[in-house]
Amino acid sequence: MQFGMMDNYGSGMMSYGGGILWLLFWILVIIGLALLIRYLWQGGGARREEESPLEILKKKYARGEISKEEFEEKKKDLL
Repeated sequence: MQFGMMDNYGSGMMSYGGGILWLLFWILVIIGLALLIRYLWQGGGARREEESPLEILKKKYARGEISKEEFEEKKKDLL
């Protein structure tokens, strides 16, 4: 009869330990999914094409960082 009680106690501890492992497993899965979604949301999953020097020059001109004369001079140098 004592063996039966030990078996129940032992299996109860195993299921408790197993429950913790399953809980940790699901926590790690959720964290992994959250990180994956964040990575994809920030554009890390999509390849970004690099901007050409002319596109960068156009943006600088549009923001007013360079004058029209500077833009034309640099554009000639690039082309």
